Formats: sequence, structure tokens, C-alpha cells
Amino acid sequence: MLPFEQSLQGRRVVVTGGVGFIGSNLVRRLLSLGANVRVVDSLIADSGANLFNLHGVDDQIDLRVADLGDANAVGPLLAGCDLVFNLAGQLNHVSSISDPTRDLSLNCASQLRFLETCRAQGGGMKVVFASTRQVYGAQDELPVGEDAQPRPCDVNGIHKLAAESYHLLYGRLHGIRTTVLRLSNVYGPRMPVRSGASTPLMGRLVCKALDGQPLEVFGDGRQLRDVLDVEDAVDGLLAAGCSPGLDGEILNLGGTEVTSVGELARAVLDAVGGGTLKKVPFPVDRKTIDIGSIYLDCSKAARLLEWRPRVSLRDGLALTVAFYHQHRREYWRS
Repeated sequence: MLPFEQSLQGRRVVVTGGVGFIGSNLVRRLLSLGANVRVVDSLIADSGANLFNLHGVDDQIDLRVADLGDANAVGPLLAGCDLVFNLAGQLNHVSSISDPTRDLSLNCASQLRFLETCRAQGGGMKVVFASTRQVYGAQDELPVGEDAQPRPCDVNGIHKLAAESYHLLYGRLHGIRTTVLRLSNVYGPRMPVRSGASTPLMGRLVCKALDGQPLEVFGDGRQLRDVLDVEDAVDGLLAAGCSPGLDGEILNLGGTEVTSVGELARAVLDAVGGGTLKKVPFPVDRKTIDIGSIYLDCSKAARLLEWRPRVSLRDGLALTVAFYHQHRREYWRS
């Protein structure tokens, strides 16, 4: 057990987006540490929410199926709560371009209404907001630190950056203690696995590999990434929620293994026991928002949270593949 985890025993914790990929893994860890967990999730189609993600622990949580901005549903969950992990949001970058007003509603308006609900509850709670490295966009210098000028290259990134600003502003104005985490490419059990080009990289690769399909790598496959196992992401979230003195801070959470997209695809093939790899041209809707190589400088999180990723890519992929072998029918459903 990490030192900070002992402080979660008996605490009332709210997880928004708790039926999704990262949220459900966080919920499971919180329950194992004795926390009293409340979950709100809208179960929107492209959010990654899957009720099976909470299979076996669903009777241990208070779950409200509602929009994050629904004060009538969310307000009672926040009553008496002093720690919130805000992971709710729309994650699809391609659909944020095709339907920007929907992304605005889900990633900005709902977030602002949620913060108003927190304020109506008296503020004072700690909120850890899960943002994304997508807010950085394309950067000239790598690795990317928190002081880099954000250059979002799609609507989703702009809205996530706006939501960060809302959280930090409400911290200054209304006493809602906020820490923002910018997460890299998170993968692991319970991530959405689909073969479509709009699916995040690791979910798409694992899906195709387990289906015996060739792994398609866009472009030359040399784009560099750092991928983060979900258990390491959960460690970072919990450390941010339990560590004092982080109000108003923005921190990166990324992996230590910097790997090309082509090498990631080969690692996935190794994990499933073989397969083929082919390079294909970028789909038009992806090429316009591609940011090239990016990986994060996480030295600030190491310093302030004493956090470092612990799961190797090899071990993380082995656990991920084993999970989907066991639960395939729950994630391959149409």
C-alpha cells in the first residue's frame, strides 16, 4: 500500500465518469481501500462507459445515471463529500470536429454547471480534474512540461483546456480546491476496444490484434508516444487527491517508456502471440488533427506527488490482453 492510501479509509469520495475506463479502475481501487464511493455517469455512447466495468462491485457504490451538470442528481452525491475525482467527459477527438456543439455541451457547459453545484454545496471540497495531454497539441520541444504553451489542434482539446480554466478559477474564487492532471495515453483493462480509426490508439491496436486483423499504423509509424498503464494513472489520481499543498497546480502524468507508434503495435502483437503489421496513409479526419511526436515531462509529479509509473509496457500489455481474453463478450458487443 502506498503511504497516502491509508488516508482513504472511510472517506466519502465522488467519482464522475466512474463507469468509464479510468473511472471504473479508480472506483475499484477506492473500494479496496475502504472509501465510501459515489459515482455519477451519463453512460453516453462514446464515453467508454460500460456497466460491466463495475461488475462485482456495483452493489458497493451509490450510482446515479445522470449528466454531470444535473444539479438535482449530482448535488445530493456531493453532500458531505470532501474529495471528488472528476473524470467525466467526451473523449472522441474526431467527433469533436464533426459535432463541436455537442463537445461544447459535454466538456464545457456540463463542467461549468458541475462546478456551480460544488459551489452551491459550500465549496471546500478537493476536486482532481482529469485533463489530457491533448491540450498541448503539437510542440517543438520534447518532453513537454506543464509550462509549455498549449496549442490544441482539435475542438476537444480546446474544450478540455477551457474546463481546466474553469476548475482553477473556481478554486480561486469559491474555495473549491482543485488540482489538474494532464494524462498521457492511458491503456489497460476496461478501456474501450474497437477497430474504428476514431478509437484511441491502444484500444484500437488491442482490438485488432485479438481479432487477428492486421494492425494498421498511420503514416510511417515513427511518431513517439509515452503510454501509461491505468494502475499507474490511478496511483497519480489518488496521490493528487490525498497530497496537501497542490491547490491550483497542473501536473503531467505520463509513461517513462518513450516508444514509437510502430513499436507499440509490435509490442501488442507480441502480447497476443503474433500477427501482422502494415502502414497505411492517415485517414483524412485524423491527419488534420495529428500532432506528430509527443511525450510528457513528469518530473513535477515526481517531485510533488512522489509519483512514478511502476508498470512496464510488457507487463501492462500482458495483463490487458489476459483481461480481454477472459471478458471478450462484454466488450465486443455491438
